[in-house]
Amino acid sequence: MTRVDFYILATDSDAARLRFTCRIADKAMRSGRQIFINSPSDHETRQLDDLLWTFSQGSFVPHRIVAAHETEPAREPVVIGTGREPGGDHWNVLINLASEVPEFFSRYERVVELVDAEGLRREQGRERYRFYQNLGCELNTHRM
Repeated sequence: MTRVDFYILATDSDAARLRFTCRIADKAMRSGRQIFINSPSDHETRQLDDLLWTFSQGSFVPHRIVAAHETEPAREPVVIGTGREPGGDHWNVLINLASEVPEFFSRYERVVELVDAEGLRREQGRERYRFYQNLGCELNTHRM
């Protein structure tokens, strides 16, 4: 069964939410995990692409953006996509930034859900929590 970790951020800042995403991806990558970041938009995908190079001093997180039409498996440890998971079957961690649970979430050992203080995103996070809870997923909440 998929383990789902909800990280509750005290701020409603988009920049803080994306920087935290980079920290989680970096930590998971350093522990040998393959990470897929499910981004809600092309704009946020581009922001993450830039941030993964610069979010901390000396950071380097090998990554790439996977396009909707790609079928070739990604080899980088971190891949960013919008609503479509990368090819291959070696992905361990899904970081979901979208407002809904992706259909493919159960293929992952671990799902990371980031919920910040912005009203709509907080309510959508509660809905995702209930969804996972109804499926019987192992749920963990971390207040940051």
